[in-house]
Amino acid sequence: MISSWRQIFRVTAAAMTGPRPVVLSGPSGAGKSTLLKMLMREFEGLFGFSVSHTTRKPRPGEVDGKDYHFVTLEDMKRGVERGDFIEHAVFSGNMYGTSTAAVQAVQANNQICILDIDMQGVKSIKKTRLNPIYISIHPPSVQILEQRLRDRNTESEESLQKRLNAAIEDLEISKEPGLFDAVIVNDDLEEAYNKLKGILAKEIKQVQSGKNS
Repeated sequence: MISSWRQIFRVTAAAMTGPRPVVLSGPSGAGKSTLLKMLMREFEGLFGFSVSHTTRKPRPGEVDGKDYHFVTLEDMKRGVERGDFIEHAVFSGNMYGTSTAAVQAVQANNQICILDIDMQGVKSIKKTRLNPIYISIHPPSVQILEQRLRDRNTESEESLQKRLNAAIEDLEISKEPGLFDAVIVNDDLEEAYNKLKGILAKEIKQVQSGKNS
């Protein structure tokens, strides 16, 4: 993984080699993190998480270089100008982005790179030659999503409403034909996980073959 802003270098998506990456999108509270943890636990060493950059402050327990690369707004803007990012977006007043170096670092280890990004990021990557598998994770309903967010008890009411409104908008956009290769409704966790594994079965088999050869 990339542990320092200084380690970022400019690489075009066309130059990337290795297993096909996976773009996983969906609103906070849909269950992406839980599904990812299950995937990485069952297939240890096969998947690598692309660590995004952000200008927001770390939350309690978050580790720089593991959860996010926490950088200043000035550094983030300079990186964007240099072309260091495959995608970048602004959410709730903070910048987020996926660097080409972060993806390449995972692929270099013969791992399937997971990119957990929002809808703006999905549309940005669509304009590149990265050629990932696009998967959208949906909650069973907006009402259930709201309850999940409230149960976390980590945000103010204003912040929660902003996140909820953004989620509703993203869920509508995700229905656009051809935007995603698959949409998984996370109503039953085990069922959703089995669907996710099924979609990624071909890539998983290829990586396993490479590691065993």
